[in-house]
Amino acid sequence: MHELSIAQNIIEIISEQCSKSGYAQIDSVNIRIGRASGVMPDALLFAFDAIKVDTMARDAALHIEEVPVTGLCRDCESSFIVEEEYILFCPHCKGNSFHITAGREMDILDMEVS
Repeated sequence: MHELSIAQNIIEIISEQCSKSGYAQIDSVNIRIGRASGVMPDALLFAFDAIKVDTMARDAALHIEEVPVTGLCRDCESSFIVEEEYILFCPHCKGNSFHITAGREMDILDMEVS
């Protein structure tokens, strides 16, 4: 379960930033996860809640924004959005030459501290 190591990295990053800014507690964290990133949001939430206990984020809520997979077809030049994690072909022309333009991200957007 690589979500555990991702949760640990998130807590390390936000704790470091919180300390640098002179705050003592993290109240919430907003992150963006692409559907093609390979991260399962429910597993990440579970892992985050399990390991935050003895950290500055012990009372923090983790909010996850999921980003759909989007692409640009090289054959018909159409852009498209799909709900699935994987794209096998362009939904417009059924061509298999495309470029994924979004859906792989994994970003910490912001956090609330006190």
